[in-house]
Amino acid sequence: MIQVRPLQPSDRAAWQPLWDGYNAFYGRAGDTALPAHITDMTWARFFDAYEPLHALVAVGDDGRLLGLVHFLFHRSTTRIEPTCYLQDLFTTPESRGRGVGRALIEAVYAAVRQAGGRRVYWQTHTTNATARALYDKLARHDGFIIYGHDVA
Repeated sequence: MIQVRPLQPSDRAAWQPLWDGYNAFYGRAGDTALPAHITDMTWARFFDAYEPLHALVAVGDDGRLLGLVHFLFHRSTTRIEPTCYLQDLFTTPESRGRGVGRALIEAVYAAVRQAGGRRVYWQTHTTNATARALYDKLARHDGFIIYGHDVA
């Protein structure tokens, strides 16, 4: 049984390994790890009512956190209602294939409906075949290519 619930301040110690695992998957570990002040600010934003950033966690029967999802709402030039960007999704390696990722995505869908929104979108690396197999069942790939540039 998987329960999805909002992240709580008391979850920090259990959330941190999930966050670290997510970042390591995308090459942010060791010498390239996110600075602690970024993680601390991200954590604080989850609990600031004025921030559009939200966090949910999947919890197993034993109370352990099995996964996380972070998402935010923003305005769009092509929609009136809020649009949701699903920014981070991660499940523990041992919980993969058990419906944890699906439960987290569907919980985001429910949060978007509750907020009066209709669109959720996200990105993943082209090599993330395991996740893409799930995503292909829950959403459609629109064919867009993502560009990024850090302004110095």
